[in-house]
Amino acid sequence: MKLYGIPNCSTVKKARAWLEARGIEYAFHDFKKHGVPRELLQTLMQIMGWEALINRNGPTWRKLPEARRAQVQDDASALALMEEHPSVIKRPILDRDGQYQVGFSEENYAAFFGE
Repeated sequence: MKLYGIPNCSTVKKARAWLEARGIEYAFHDFKKHGVPRELLQTLMQIMGWEALINRNGPTWRKLPEARRAQVQDDASALALMEEHPSVIKRPILDRDGQYQVGFSEENYAAFFGE
C-alpha cells in the first residue's frame, strides 16, 4: 500500500495519523521529493476523471492566473498542470492494490478498510 502526497499538507497528516493509529503499514511517496508518477495520474483520470484530482479549494489553484485555470479543460491539460504544480493535486492519494482513495475523511477511510 502506498500513500502519495506532500508531508506538510494537513490532510495528508490526518490520513497518516489515521493509518498509524490503526497499525496499518504503508509506504509514503512525497510528490515534492520523488515527483508525481504520470502513470498514477493517468490511471486515476481513467477511473475518476481529471476533475476529481484537481484541488480547486487549495491555495495553489487560487494563485494561478485565471487564464491558466481556464486552460484546464481535459485530461491532457489537467495532467500538464498537475505535473507543473504538484500541489494542485487533491491529496492524499491512497493506493491499496489498485483500489484508490483521493482525499481523506475518517468515514471514507473507515469504509475503505472495512471498519
